[in-house]
Amino acid sequence: MKNDHSCQAGNGAKPASATDGNASGFTRMRSKLAFDRLVEMGAKMGMENPLFLCHERAAKATTLINGKEYLNFSTYDYLDINAHPEITEAVTEAAALYGTSAGASRLVGGERPPHRELERALAELYGVEDCIVYVSGHATNVSTLGFLFGHRDAIFHDGLAHNSLVQGARLSGSTRYSYAHNDCDALEELLRNKRAEHKRAVIVTEGLFSMDGNIPDLPRIIALKKQYDCMLLVDEAHSLGVLGATGRGAREHFNLDPTDVDMWMSTLSKSMCGCGGFIAGSRELVEFLKYGSPGFVFSVGMPPVIAVACRKALEIMLREPERVHKLQQISQFFIRYAAEIGLDTGAAQGYAVVPVMVGDPMVAGFLSNALFKRGVYVMPITFPAVKEGTDRLRFFLSAAHTEEHIRRALDAVREAMPEARAIVDEYKRTHADAAEGD
Repeated sequence: MKNDHSCQAGNGAKPASATDGNASGFTRMRSKLAFDRLVEMGAKMGMENPLFLCHERAAKATTLINGKEYLNFSTYDYLDINAHPEITEAVTEAAALYGTSAGASRLVGGERPPHRELERALAELYGVEDCIVYVSGHATNVSTLGFLFGHRDAIFHDGLAHNSLVQGARLSGSTRYSYAHNDCDALEELLRNKRAEHKRAVIVTEGLFSMDGNIPDLPRIIALKKQYDCMLLVDEAHSLGVLGATGRGAREHFNLDPTDVDMWMSTLSKSMCGCGGFIAGSRELVEFLKYGSPGFVFSVGMPPVIAVACRKALEIMLREPERVHKLQQISQFFIRYAAEIGLDTGAAQGYAVVPVMVGDPMVAGFLSNALFKRGVYVMPITFPAVKEGTDRLRFFLSAAHTEEHIRRALDAVREAMPEARAIVDEYKRTHADAAEGD
């Protein structure tokens, strides 16, 4: 991986490193060594580093990098709302009134009207009593699970649950059970065998899985939750704005009673065009979190301008459901066209996130490089983000994408795939021959 395209690093800039003998350094950490080997191998093979490229304008269906326009499949702007003029106007007015910082933790002096307005709107969206907004989406899960549960409790989570959910489970000190991805039979077996050993229990899943683009069987999970006396947290980071006729997420998709889910969680960085995260649920739960959750109590409040941006994005989504319909239609077209030209989209169901399965990390990297040279920007996803052997390109789709965009991108994948595989196969063959000759 040869070049550094970072906005911050200069040409040839190298990070400072500790000596091998420095116990506080990172040079001997297993994950770093594995990454170093990948970077070194990629550089020897002529692969440029696809990470940290500097985008010079808002990332929409297209983006601008080093003055060149690319088709963009690495943006969370699912509903094509980011940079909407109404949002720009609203945040400009809010910045003039509140500045750009909440100034303090909301508990002690950072509370502003936009925070409460956003929380009321999100609670109404989910049909529950209240909502709490955190300054970070990742911290929402870590802090909520870490605070609510303890060593006498159990957390049952999907095997492909997001890192934030797993880290929150670890922080809690609860016994953690991982069940096979989207396998409710495996979950039921774990609950039957282990639930009685713990005081409290929570089942954790996602509304739309961020790597595979598939949806869990929430009605059955809710039935298991009730049968085994568990709480339920559903992470809607990638399903809010994506599922349902009006973008209300998994609740609308399955026509669920909103109170059957104890914690509706989502980030605000995807369809809501901001940053941060929230938990929506009962008033008692939200009050408990507001007075005790470390990620809320000990963190500065969300900047009021971000709260205003998210509130306006939510308003636009509900006012213009055609954005949701366009996203769903283009996602389904992606699945159909990929199948038509022989590309594997794995378990994806055609909702905003669609992988093209590759199966080898170096092939995924070279494929991403080849597409970039053809004017298509899409990122490779490899271990440890996904299981070894399930390496892929991950496409994020937007209501701004057209069928022509999809055809152009997928045709480029089909054309570039054989060459990427040939480069990697040749490298492996050559180095295997060299090893045998030693």
